Amino acid sequence: MKIVVRNAQKQDGKGITEVLNPIIEEGLYTVLDMTFTPKEEEVFIEQFPIGGVFNVALDNENNTILGFQNVEPFASYTKAFAHVGIIGTFVDSKYRRRGIASALFTATFKDAKAKGYEKLFAYVREDNPNALKTYVSQGFEVVGIAKNHAKVNGRYINEVLIEKFL
Repeated sequence: MKIVVRNAQKQDGKGITEVLNPIIEEGLYTVLDMTFTPKEEEVFIEQFPIGGVFNVALDNENNTILGFQNVEPFASYTKAFAHVGIIGTFVDSKYRRRGIASALFTATFKDAKAKGYEKLFAYVREDNPNALKTYVSQGFEVVGIAKNHAKVNGRYINEVLIEKFL
């Protein structure tokens, strides 16, 4: 399997939802609690912030989306946070631990720096130690815990706040 990372395109909507929706349905690795249609994802891609980064990882042999990662501006209501982005990472459960997240991080860090980001920030579910380990292995540091920050399926979830300076 040869992994290629490139910018997300409108036609990736279906492939992205095929990665994302099973993760949402599992209810274990994200605070997202509603699935998306391919059309909704296409609209999301079309309306993605110009200053953001949205990458997909593909199996180059069969053009299948294996995962994706995006960075959105932290806050648009002030320029004080213009250097900070919120990062999210999703990898198809069938393809985890095969270097997909690492390939995404490499490309996304490069793209984010080129767009002027100096710091990336994320919230990781406290009950998702594998995701936290992945982010830490990429140089993120834990800066705090937001207690009962999310409520998924009636259950409160703490989120670990992490950051990385680029």
